[in-house]
Amino acid sequence: MVALIESEGEGGEPSRPARDPGGGGDDAELHQASPASQELLLLPLVDSALAVAVKEDVETGVHLDPATKEVQYNPSYDTMFAPEFGPVNPFRTQQMAAPRNMLSGYTEPAHINDFMFEQQRRTFATYGYALDPSIDNYEVSTKYTGSVEEAEKNQGLAVFETGQKKMEKRKKFKENDASNIDGFLGPWAKYVDEKDVAKLSEEEQRELDEIIAKRQKKGKHEDDKLGEEKTILHVKEMCDYQGRSYLHVPQDVGVNLCSTVPPEKCYLPKKQIHVWPGHTKRVSAVRLFPLSGHLLLSCSMDCKIKLWEVYGERRCLRTFIGHSKAVRDICFNNAGSQFLSAAYDQYPLY
Repeated sequence: MVALIESEGEGGEPSRPARDPGGGGDDAELHQASPASQELLLLPLVDSALAVAVKEDVETGVHLDPATKEVQYNPSYDTMFAPEFGPVNPFRTQQMAAPRNMLSGYTEPAHINDFMFEQQRRTFATYGYALDPSIDNYEVSTKYTGSVEEAEKNQGLAVFETGQKKMEKRKKFKENDASNIDGFLGPWAKYVDEKDVAKLSEEEQRELDEIIAKRQKKGKHEDDKLGEEKTILHVKEMCDYQGRSYLHVPQDVGVNLCSTVPPEKCYLPKKQIHVWPGHTKRVSAVRLFPLSGHLLLSCSMDCKIKLWEVYGERRCLRTFIGHSKAVRDICFNNAGSQFLSAAYDQYPLY
């Protein structure tokens, strides 16, 4: 391509083109051309050749496929985070262009409490809203997904919640400086709205007086006082013809009751052989005579204590009276000569 370029010289006059050192007729013709012909030869410079990149400008690095999950070498940082090359599909939607690791979208591993998940699922199915699961700690969040107006109306209550969701804590006086010996409060600080002295109203005081009067009236009984201790002997004589009392261990029952050797065989009771009638209310405790077990001591809710025979005629030997309230328990001493009883009247009987 040949082009004529004219530049201004000194004084604003156009300068003539330089002379070709090779010399030729073309140069002479240019000098002899008229100004009109020179204006026609002043054409713009147009480059119609395509731009071709030289070898040094072409990037020769290795590119990674974004879908590759395993690499057999150690790529550089620039290679791993280089932008993707290639044409972009103009028909891809925004959802298709988003990063995905599965067919329906992008999933991340997460741990959700089973109860919380079921609670939010039922809440969304019932009320149309649920807590936003995109927040990390969504259990304490206040953002909802779905019907936000309904969530504000119900104050964010779930299907398993019936009261207010958040309760304002009572404020305490704060003085946590341990160096302040006189004014240090710590965890023992009182509440701001706490009253040290509460005065009852007239109606409350009247109700309290009635309750106290009823309790005092109910507690005033003559039976609360210590009753007269007495005993009733149900046999003719306390001693037999040989001078032995009813506490003596019998020798004619076919069993050596004084032996300390345990029997070789023991059997569970299979049938009822006798009933000792005598108490009019429920029996609280039953104790056998120490070592021999030939006598039986019983106490009852009828405020009485009775001594029975285990062998022979199984009679009631003696009745002990003295408690004004139900007898709870009894116990022999080691020799069997005395016993101690405990009743609800708080008086022991020996």
